[in-house]
Amino acid sequence: MASRLAFWILVVTLLALTPFRSPAPLTYIPGEGWYYESYGENGKWQRTRAKEQLQVAEDAFKAKDYSTTLHAAHRVLRVWPLSDYAPRAEYLVGRCLEVKGRDEAAFNAFQNIIEKYPKSGEYNEVLVRQYEISGRFLNGEWFRLWGIIPIYPSMDETAKLYEKIVGNGPFSAVAPHAQLRIGAAREKQKNYADAVKAYELAADRYHDQADIAADALYRAGVAWQKQADTAEYDQSAAAKAIAAYTDFITFYPDEKRVADAQKAIVKLKAEQVRGNFAIAKYYESNRKWAGAVVYYNTVLQLDANSPLALQARQRIEVLKPRLSATPEK
Repeated sequence: MASRLAFWILVVTLLALTPFRSPAPLTYIPGEGWYYESYGENGKWQRTRAKEQLQVAEDAFKAKDYSTTLHAAHRVLRVWPLSDYAPRAEYLVGRCLEVKGRDEAAFNAFQNIIEKYPKSGEYNEVLVRQYEISGRFLNGEWFRLWGIIPIYPSMDETAKLYEKIVGNGPFSAVAPHAQLRIGAAREKQKNYADAVKAYELAADRYHDQADIAADALYRAGVAWQKQADTAEYDQSAAAKAIAAYTDFITFYPDEKRVADAQKAIVKLKAEQVRGNFAIAKYYESNRKWAGAVVYYNTVLQLDANSPLALQARQRIEVLKPRLSATPEK
């Protein structure tokens, strides 16, 4: 036992005294993984100056060598984070991640430029890239767990991406369209109230852009109409849809969707008439004469020329004597 212990002590001592070259530092980069960076093959893409290091990344990107681009660009960000070359390096990171299908990570890389380098010349291009990425999520692309495993599509997360774009540059070229798409994402969620809020904000903030404001008002009407058409018909939503469509027609009479808005109003009013007539019948069947008369009168106010209006008038005449003869309980 003592001889075995003496043997291992000798081995450890020899190893400790034997000179050898220390291995390169092991580096982990999110989205890339682990690698050694200071000697061997990696030395081909390493440079000692930020400008030259960025040029390696640029050349690799043009050659569609995205792995080398990521390594070289990340080195710029890691070694020279405050240099004039850092924003462009971050941009190349985002573009590479896009090519690799890592859209959420790419969006975040572009967001880093907005937050860390707000005076970057890449600013407007970054907003466009973020807008295009968000569009892919709006069309059903899945978000990823740990940036790797696709797990679900999410209109809530998609709306938040568009909200970031608007927050990054409320009056940029893409912001009005991003604001509209917040509403579109909420509509896909069937969250019509929040969709309308997004559209109304677009109509208000970008009122000087007729195409945006008109589209926003029309979409608000559509969203309210969808809310009205839910399983339990929502009379208040129908009224709001009619109001939105009416504003759209009033402010943009030459817009090509005016005819569609007018048809929608006719349909909504017809449904309002039907709904109020049904409520009146319910009150009447329960001997609530005053309530029944109120809703029959509402039918007349909504559309005095509808087929149900004639029946409403007839029922009002029948119920009038009962109002004074039989007090409601």
